[in-house]
Amino acid sequence: MPGISACAIIMYTRYKKVQSAAKAAMEPRILTKGKVRINMKQGKITLPACAKINLGLDVLRRRSNGYHDLVMVMQQVSLRDYVTVAVSEGKGEIRAASDDPRIPAGSGNIAYKAAAAFLEANNISGADVDIFIEKRIPSAAGLAGGSADAAAVLKALGALFGITPEGMGETALKVGADVPFCLLGGTALAEGVGEILTPLPDMPACGIVIAKPPFGVSTKDAYEGCDALLLAEAAGERKIARPDTQGLKEALAAGDLRKLCVSMGNVLAEVTEELHPEIPAMKAELLELGAAGAMMSGSGPSSFGIFENENDADAAVSALKSRRPDWFFAAARPCGSESAEAE
Repeated sequence: MPGISACAIIMYTRYKKVQSAAKAAMEPRILTKGKVRINMKQGKITLPACAKINLGLDVLRRRSNGYHDLVMVMQQVSLRDYVTVAVSEGKGEIRAASDDPRIPAGSGNIAYKAAAAFLEANNISGADVDIFIEKRIPSAAGLAGGSADAAAVLKALGALFGITPEGMGETALKVGADVPFCLLGGTALAEGVGEILTPLPDMPACGIVIAKPPFGVSTKDAYEGCDALLLAEAAGERKIARPDTQGLKEALAAGDLRKLCVSMGNVLAEVTEELHPEIPAMKAELLELGAAGAMMSGSGPSSFGIFENENDADAAVSALKSRRPDWFFAAARPCGSESAEAE
């Protein structure tokens, strides 16, 4: 699979950093390294779980199994949850909870599923796992908040049990299509259903405004609508507006923010934005406030604007909050290949 060796190197490097901190925490004290808090005396670790945006999302075809072949350029951003994982001797029970009452507890939580998949894949029994999620990423938003939490659980359990992440890709994919990218982080080209990852150069420094309306959308409905678009294109009835994936890769390699913005695109936006005109209206508002580019993320309904600096992004968030108090707004920045765990 293309890019797998580079992915393995990056994931192993990050694992060693987290594991080194875990070993240091064997002393009877809590080690704080930025926002990573570890106390191995209690078998506990807290890790950030960063959201993602799609700089490019292209849908090539529908597979016979109902999944889709995708080509995406994915970017991790600094909007994040915090996931605490505690391991203790027990009966193999897993418990998941959150400070957000809207997040399901127990087996309905994707973080729970990640823990169960990890224990099964590594034949671990006799250990209880407790998960607590400090939720900051809005749910059902096209930002991979749940997948980020699941990836943080896999990372934490890997560090606590001394298991390297090179072989976690298959486990991550079983949990969710976006989990492999969230496990890798940074900037990456994602192909297949999202599991074939090739690391890309870090996104240029900038400010990012994330905007989510007070409603969700169905990912299933968005892809079903996209299937209709694909059929219409195949019949010569219409042409789908696709991202310039090659242009995005060139822009990242050159550190060219303007070229990156004009190369962005999201095939699913044609479906979701037709149903929810609030989304293209927000994109226009972001551009009016000075964004160099604006696009919907994933299947929506969140959109994002890319600003040349963080101060401009902060100013845009302030303006938007006063205009639309029922929306969620956050200023963020790109997470590079090493920054997600260092901050």
